[in-house]
Amino acid sequence: MKPHIVTLILATSILGGTAFADVKLPAVISDNMILQQETPAGVWGWADPGEKVTVKFAGKSAGATADEKGKWGLKLQGLTAGQSGEMTVAGKNTLTIKNVLVGEVWVASGQSNMEFTLSSAKDHDAEIKAADFPQIRMFTVQKSAKTEPADDCVGKWEICTPQTSPHFSAVGYFFARRLYQTLKEPIGIIHTSWGGTPAEFWTPKPILARDPAFKPAFDSWEKAVANYPQAKEKYEKDLAAWKEVSKTPPADGKPAPRAPRPPRGGDAFGSPGCLYNGMVAPIIHYTIRGTIWYQGEANAGAPDLYKKLFPTMIRSWRKEWQIEDFPFLYVQLANFMQRHAEPTDTNWARLREAQLETLDVPHTGMAVTIDIGDSKNIHPTDKQDVGLRLALWAEATVYYRDEEFSGPLASGFQIEDGRARLTFRNGEGMKSADGGKLKGFALAGEDRKFVWANAEIQGDHVVVSSPEVQKPVAVRYGWDDDPECNLINNTGLPASPFRTDEWPLGMAK
Repeated sequence: MKPHIVTLILATSILGGTAFADVKLPAVISDNMILQQETPAGVWGWADPGEKVTVKFAGKSAGATADEKGKWGLKLQGLTAGQSGEMTVAGKNTLTIKNVLVGEVWVASGQSNMEFTLSSAKDHDAEIKAADFPQIRMFTVQKSAKTEPADDCVGKWEICTPQTSPHFSAVGYFFARRLYQTLKEPIGIIHTSWGGTPAEFWTPKPILARDPAFKPAFDSWEKAVANYPQAKEKYEKDLAAWKEVSKTPPADGKPAPRAPRPPRGGDAFGSPGCLYNGMVAPIIHYTIRGTIWYQGEANAGAPDLYKKLFPTMIRSWRKEWQIEDFPFLYVQLANFMQRHAEPTDTNWARLREAQLETLDVPHTGMAVTIDIGDSKNIHPTDKQDVGLRLALWAEATVYYRDEEFSGPLASGFQIEDGRARLTFRNGEGMKSADGGKLKGFALAGEDRKFVWANAEIQGDHVVVSSPEVQKPVAVRYGWDDDPECNLINNTGLPASPFRTDEWPLGMAK
């Protein structure tokens, strides 16, 4: 090697080392961000090991020293809503973060119904035109799957305008808009979601590995990796065939053939914890008020496991965020698919039950959407009501507004004189949504054969009976993929589907 080439390489290395010594910040600590009020707000980044870093904002100052790996972190104390200005981060260099606000910060996560954008929502043209809220700030984490927790992500804070809102999460936007209109304080939403993904992708891998119940997730991944070469070969052939067929428009108005999906196993996507690693871990030090979540469709094939998996994920996020029992509000699956003429039992009904039972986890809330889905579309466009119902839970249980936040939730069950009497929480002023008879109740006796039943509201009770069931033992309500059910309370919020039995799938007739 010639001497001048060696000199050039050494010089480049020295310059690279100098650049690395500059104080650096993660993507989420950037212009237009919102810091969480009334609690120590996290700020972190990288610098030279041992380098001292000082952060100043709104008259507050805090310092930290980078550890042996060059990481540093600190908390800004005493921030209150409405404070604004520039933040300076100073070490050997100084960074200025512009247009910073203090308010309420929430994370919006899940799969496709959370990813669903405002540009596709009901009344999207009018909604986008009206989406002019300078004190609502939106950050979308770029999709990324990783085998290990990532330090940073790709994304930027955007001020909510008709230009920036169309590509943002519709549920996230409507939730933020409602909170802003109610609280009159700045609202920040960090959106991190990926369509078609199960909860095990969003749960830290070490947490899953500790419990034998979650071993199938690891087995499935090992199989995908082992089969990848063969699956990739087949995918490439199918893709070539699809491209050839797509050259000719489909005849007679038939839908165009769908492109084949690439197989899993060739990168990190699909491995347990991959989306927690790539899309949650990078923001885990950002101080938040709570999380909203819309997911479950991808886990509907194993609803019994979800009863354990979903609470496990919630607890793991709280542990990693080191914010004890932060509010975790989620959406129960909407009505979708076929409506059965007779009482039935389905995985989607049982997945909703898993979500309902997750309310036993402290500081959780559930928006029921059994009345605003779409039988033919897994992505219903009414995201306004979804965001509103999530926000009602937040307003009542987080911000202590005196308002109804949930529809009726079954809380008690007893048999008397050949009838079943049900009691409900959040059931004040119960009635049918359409003014007619209550629908969606089914009754079974010891033979476990469910039949449609009569249901009558008596004060804060619902009494269920059927001439076909002389000795009832179990009641179900809204127990179908796309049930016809109409029980609401005086605020119009729908009752959650439920059952009083614990019979395994297929054990009822």
